Amino acid sequence: MDYYNFLEYLNENNNSDGSNQPYVEDVHVHLCLKTAFVDFGAKYLPPFFYINFIISVLGNGLVLYIIYRYEKLSTVTNIFLLNLVISDLLFACCLPFNAVYHASEWIFGRAMCKLVASLFSIGFYSSILFLTLMTFDRYLAVVHAITAAKQRRKAYAISSSVVVWVVSLASSVKELVLHDTHSDEQYGELCENVGYSQDTLTKWKLFGYYLQFFVFFLIPAAIVLYCYMRITVRVLSTRMREKCRAVKLIFVIVLTFFICWTPYNIVILLKALEESFSTECPSDSLDYAHFITRNLAYLYCCISPLLYTFVGKKFQNHLRRMLARYFPGLKITVWESRSSRTTSHKSPYTTDY
Repeated sequence: MDYYNFLEYLNENNNSDGSNQPYVEDVHVHLCLKTAFVDFGAKYLPPFFYINFIISVLGNGLVLYIIYRYEKLSTVTNIFLLNLVISDLLFACCLPFNAVYHASEWIFGRAMCKLVASLFSIGFYSSILFLTLMTFDRYLAVVHAITAAKQRRKAYAISSSVVVWVVSLASSVKELVLHDTHSDEQYGELCENVGYSQDTLTKWKLFGYYLQFFVFFLIPAAIVLYCYMRITVRVLSTRMREKCRAVKLIFVIVLTFFICWTPYNIVILLKALEESFSTECPSDSLDYAHFITRNLAYLYCCISPLLYTFVGKKFQNHLRRMLARYFPGLKITVWESRSSRTTSHKSPYTTDY
């Protein structure tokens, strides 16, 4: 009995209910083999993740220490900064698990598979939202200084932070539900989106792509661009001695944001369009582009608190005092004398920058 007669035999003899619907269908399943890409990721991802983890822990740990040692935790700016540091550390703490996973297989069990995937997304999403929130708060403090002085209270900072965490948690529920472990003959134990039909998983993947592009890039990018444009105009309209330095720092922050986030989200949009309208295997070039741009976005999440703190004179002075305390032999006095001269003219702008 050949293959097609065997299928017909099964269809005729297994329909006990008398229906005409076949139990066995001859469906062509197209498998996409990405061995070269998987090997590429296994070679380069683990060291990148470990380096990112070390940079994030050291950098964010330094920011945490300076906030605790020299700053008040009750100010609006420091509440936002503290939450940003927590979100980045949450994201970074998942990197070693993913490094081990990409180097070999998932060895941490089913519960950790769901937990790490969820925390990874929560940290990733909340990081960009807190950066956006800090930019908006800086805009209020500079452009609407008088009005914002009454509104920028501790309750406002706490409630805004709670909203960010709730949105991030809600956006990461899909990772908790869909991620699970399963065994593969070639790659061993995997931690991936499994347990549902391919059609369902594809719809969730597309939802994740569009969520990332619109909610966690397009809207934040528009807010960041608008706020810093207004801040720049405001700074230039004053007679501040240091307005040129402030504008340069604004330019650096905005440029870094768009360099790290724009390529990744463009690739995300292209992958979503490809997934929606193509039945072929995903493009290899698009896969590699996604790999590179995603890691650039990951790096930005790990170093963002450093960009948003140590470009400001206040945190630079705190760092110098800390270095002078633990390394008395360093010539910190020269830096401090310069700082004292430049910070003698205080304004709402110099405190932020």
